[in-house]
Amino acid sequence: MAVVLFSRPQAAGSTAMFPHFQLMICCLIMQSLLMKSTETISCSEPTTDGLLTALKQNIFSKTEIRPVINLKTPTNISVTFTLYGILDVDEKAQKLNTFLWVNLFWNIEGLSWDPDECGTDRISIPRKQLWRPDIIINEFIDENKVPDTYYLYLAYTGKVVDDLPFHVISSCNLDIYTFPFDIQNCTFTFNSYQHTVLDVQLSFAEPVEETFKSSLEAMTTKGEWELVDMLAEKPTIPPHEMNNSRDMLTYYIVLRRRATLYVVNLLIPSCFLITVDLFSFLLPPQSVDRSAFKMTLILGYTVFLLLMNDLLPVTGNNLPLINAFFSLCLALMVASLLETILIINIQCGSTHYGPLPRWAKVLFLNYVAKLVRLSKKTNDQNCDPEERRTETKRCDPPFETSQSEATHKTPALLELKKISHELQSIRQQVDKQLKTDESADEWVHLGQVIDRLLFCLYIVFLSVSFITIVVFWIYWYRKNASLI
Repeated sequence: MAVVLFSRPQAAGSTAMFPHFQLMICCLIMQSLLMKSTETISCSEPTTDGLLTALKQNIFSKTEIRPVINLKTPTNISVTFTLYGILDVDEKAQKLNTFLWVNLFWNIEGLSWDPDECGTDRISIPRKQLWRPDIIINEFIDENKVPDTYYLYLAYTGKVVDDLPFHVISSCNLDIYTFPFDIQNCTFTFNSYQHTVLDVQLSFAEPVEETFKSSLEAMTTKGEWELVDMLAEKPTIPPHEMNNSRDMLTYYIVLRRRATLYVVNLLIPSCFLITVDLFSFLLPPQSVDRSAFKMTLILGYTVFLLLMNDLLPVTGNNLPLINAFFSLCLALMVASLLETILIINIQCGSTHYGPLPRWAKVLFLNYVAKLVRLSKKTNDQNCDPEERRTETKRCDPPFETSQSEATHKTPALLELKKISHELQSIRQQVDKQLKTDESADEWVHLGQVIDRLLFCLYIVFLSVSFITIVVFWIYWYRKNASLI
C-alpha cells in the first residue's frame, strides 16, 4: 500500500504546522497497518459457515510456519498431562508402559474474532488446518498405538487447545534391589523435536500438584504399581547454548510396588519352611530318619522356588535382596542336612571306633556339654571292669594244691573246678563287652553334644542373617524414599 502526499505552497505562518500534520498522517498509516496485521477477522453472519469462511481466508493457508507476526518471537507452548493408567513395568527390558492424555496450549498471534458477531467463542477444526508444535517425549522407545484423533479447539482469542492420547512405552532406569518393597522414579521429558529454544519455549500449564491430583482421580488401573508422587522441573539452558538446545520440561513419576502378593506367596512360605527345618533338630537322630525329613524339605523348597520363579524380577542393575534371602534359606537347609549326616555317622558308627580321645572328652563331654546343658547322667550299673575282676578274684575260692588235697580229689570236685574256669572266661568276655559299650556311649553322647551345639549356632546364625536382611531392606527403602 503506497501513500503519496501532495502539498501546495503555503503561507509563511502555516509552514510551522506542516511537520505536525505530516507526523499525524504517518501515525495513522502505521496504526492502519498494525490493525491489519492483527488479522482480526470479521464474519459475514453469526453462523459456523461464516466463521469457517473467515478462518479459511485468514489462517487455514498458513500451516507451514509458526503463527507469529515476527519470526524472532518464540512460540510459547504450555504442557500438561493426565496419567490414566500404569499398564506394565518390565524389569528385564527396563521399560515403563503407561497411558497418558497430553494437553498442549498455544496462541496464534494476531488472531481473534467477536463472539457475538461470529456466533461462538470457540470452534473445533481439523488439526491439519493449523500449525502444530512437534512436541515429543524423549524417553519414548516404541510406537504410539492409540486411536487417531483429528480435531482441536480454537478460541476467539486465538488460543489453541490440543488434547492427545499417548500410549507411552518409555525407558526407565529400574532399581530392583529392594524388591518387592521397591520405589521407582521414571521420567517424562517433553521437548520440541526440531525447534530450538529461540523458536519454541515450553512452560507448565498447571502446577505439578494439580497434575498429580488429577492423575490419581483419573487412574483406572489398580494393578501391581501405584502412583505415590509426581515432581517436575524445567532445566535451565545457558545463553551460549540456545542456538542448538531445545527447551524441556521434565516430569518425575514416582511409583511404588504393591508388595502384598509377594509377601504372601514368597516370603511367608519361605519363613514357614525354614522354621520347620529349624524345629527338625528336635527329632532324635538315633530313632528317627531325620536326614530323610530334611531332604524332603530341601526338595520341596526347590520345587517352590521353581514354581514361584515367574514372580521374581528377571534382571536389573543389582541382585535383589530377596534372591539373597532365598539363597540363604536354601543354604541353611543344606547345612542342617550335612549336620544331620555327621551326627548320624558319629552315633551309628561308634561301635567301630576306638575309645574317645581324652581331649574330646575334656572339651566336649565336660565343658561344651555343660554349656549346652547336656551333661551325661551317671549309670550305677556300669562299673569299672577292673573292679569287677578284683571282686571276681576275691569271690573265687582259694585254690590249694597241697598234697593232702590232691589225694582227696573226686570227680565232682574236678567238674566244679572246670565250671569255675568257664564262668571266669565268660565274666572276662562280659567285662570286655561292657568296656566296649561304655566307649560307644561316649561317642553317642559326643554326637548329642555336637548336635545341640550346632542347633544353637543354627538359631544364632539364622536370627542374625534375617535381622541383617530386614535392616538392609528398611535402609534402602528409606533411602529411595528420601531421594524422592
